[in-house]
Amino acid sequence: MNRRRIVLLVSGLILIAAIAATGRFPQHGEHYGFWSVLPPAVAIILAFATREVITSLFIGIALGGVISGQLNIVKHYLIPSIGSESYALILLVYLWALGGLIGLWTRTGGAQTFAEWAGRLIVVGPRSAKFFAWLMGIIFHQGGTISTVLTGTTVRPVCDKHRVSHEETSYIVDSTAAPAATLIPFNAWPIYVGSLVLGTVPFLSTESEAITYFFRALPVNFYAWFAILFTLTFSLEVMPFMPGRLWENVPLVVGRKMSNAIRRARQTGQLNRPGAEPLTSEELTTIRIVEGYRPGLIDFLGPLGTLLGVAIIPYLYEFLNPAIESPTLRIGEAFLLSVLVGAAIALIKGMDLKTVIGAIIDGCKGVTIGAIILALAVTLKSVAESVGTAAYVIEVTSGFLIPAIVPALFLVLCMVIAFSTGTSWGTYAVVFPVAMPLAYSVSQDPFFLLLCFGAVTGGSVFGDQCSPISDTTILSSLATGSDLMDHVYTQIPLALSAAALGAIVYTILAAFLV
Repeated sequence: MNRRRIVLLVSGLILIAAIAATGRFPQHGEHYGFWSVLPPAVAIILAFATREVITSLFIGIALGGVISGQLNIVKHYLIPSIGSESYALILLVYLWALGGLIGLWTRTGGAQTFAEWAGRLIVVGPRSAKFFAWLMGIIFHQGGTISTVLTGTTVRPVCDKHRVSHEETSYIVDSTAAPAATLIPFNAWPIYVGSLVLGTVPFLSTESEAITYFFRALPVNFYAWFAILFTLTFSLEVMPFMPGRLWENVPLVVGRKMSNAIRRARQTGQLNRPGAEPLTSEELTTIRIVEGYRPGLIDFLGPLGTLLGVAIIPYLYEFLNPAIESPTLRIGEAFLLSVLVGAAIALIKGMDLKTVIGAIIDGCKGVTIGAIILALAVTLKSVAESVGTAAYVIEVTSGFLIPAIVPALFLVLCMVIAFSTGTSWGTYAVVFPVAMPLAYSVSQDPFFLLLCFGAVTGGSVFGDQCSPISDTTILSSLATGSDLMDHVYTQIPLALSAAALGAIVYTILAAFLV
């Protein structure tokens, strides 16, 4: 951040503080006029300028406190938000349970054993190696960041053996992480998004309704569907413009950089571009199996089966039972039980209790930063509500927006914000509380609102997947041994193609079916 930006930022903050001191923040019904957009807007701009999400979110919260006159932001915003039931559930699932489960797998070697076993059954060449990587990305769908590390470290040896370039491997790993987590969302995503959209429109008045709505919108999360489809066709080498196919030099879909990487790896065995600077990390690429422990498939299938069984089976039963109006997802219970099952299996097979607990704790430590970002994101939502951000945006824009353009507009807006900030969840925090009321003011059509919800979900995932400052982008490169910017440049044409198709579908459906 250069000196001019710092001066402008400090000057703006001083101006806002001076106005606040003189009580010149007039409230216009449910909002404070232009001042209402400052908390999320400043958070977004600062995140783009500084590439520091935590600081940006905190400054946005502080500005909201100044505007609303609640200068004690700890008392009025942070404690109520962090102490809420919805955040407690996020903390339990995302930090303790999910982190603990991954920590156990790094000690038991369960995930690696499963990958090696499946690889022996599937992989015979470059194409099947890439399909294996895609399949592992779908199976390890628990969360974006964790999925990239888990998938990348387990499939890299197989892909390297069969001359699959690191650009190819990192793209497959990255493009099946967050998209798969939103399409197979038996994780913390529905809980988190549900907490953000809760109360934003009349029909999302309870936690259960908000979480269930996430699942109802899965069919219209078009970017995620196209991203997964593109990754699959890329893995199977049936995508247009692949090397050796007609019009392969046209810079569409795959792109020339990816085509060159494929040729280089197959013909020369060079998995990285000459002069590349691949990211490496022994901590993330080495599974630390306890000495004397014999890894087995049960170490992976036991916890994962418990996780999916407890979360999915009751949901399907309740969903198919017409007597139950609102099916619920037992995500928290599923994750907690999966950790207990994984720990029990390790203890039965001879691992001592101290090592088991240490593995769980180490896993929790690995996602602490994510939990902090989530806490600030949930708090910024409360701030936006208190200053009337959504009410002001609706008042200003609802007069000229038409349903046909709104979903695609949301998609592009979230793509830009998430790419600039490197976080899909941070984008959700600043967009969802505004997008849902705005969409409801444009049209109350249920299908239109689903389209808008899906557009925000997918657009945010695009930015997170492609941004060079995103944790999933960095970890995908690191876990697969790729140069970071080579990974970014080679996957952007594919991701943009998927996003363009998504925008077209949103526009057509909103224009003709709403």
